[in-house]
Amino acid sequence: MEGDRGLGLRLDAERRHEERRATDRSTPDRRGSVRRRAIFRSILFALMALSVPPLKDRRIALRSAPLPSPAHVSTSIDSFVALPPWRAYETLIREAAAVYQVSPTLIRSVMQAESAFDPTAVSPDGAMGLMQLMPEIAAAFGIADPFDPRQNIMGGTRLLRELLDAYHHNIPLVLAAYNAGPAAVARYGRVPPFRETRGYVKKIVSLIADARADGGD
Repeated sequence: MEGDRGLGLRLDAERRHEERRATDRSTPDRRGSVRRRAIFRSILFALMALSVPPLKDRRIALRSAPLPSPAHVSTSIDSFVALPPWRAYETLIREAAAVYQVSPTLIRSVMQAESAFDPTAVSPDGAMGLMQLMPEIAAAFGIADPFDPRQNIMGGTRLLRELLDAYHHNIPLVLAAYNAGPAAVARYGRVPPFRETRGYVKKIVSLIADARADGGD
């Protein structure tokens, strides 16, 4: 029996082996297909590598590429409207008026009579700027630059405030003292009989009247 089992086993094994070799395989060789795909991928990667420049060449290309030109904006002025001289300092006038509680019309009228709104004006006596401050007044008020419009207007308005308090809001006396000095007003007890001072007071009083007639403050 043992010999028969051994014989039977050998025959079966031989038969299975022969059957496998004799069988016609209907599917392609899997190992060959894998090799073909590997070769195709290698060729594809090689072509991709050849089509992309090296990193160094890409850096050079980036550096040599022209930069985009900046946007250009052009403007033109077709017309303009001249600003009246007194309007150029209106903001400073109103600031000083608020600080020292002085009428903007009074400040503006004194400025017009003193310098015609010229911030660089200098009188023969040495008065400076828009409100024609004398050097001693500028020094007393700590004004570093009498030709600076803001400092000059603030200084002139402060002087008007002190004169308004001293003469109880008597505008002719205030203006006379601003022009000829408090000592001259004290000497005469009224507007000094100086042609310049009288003309000065008359002019500013007229400017104030005109401004208030036009609705000025």
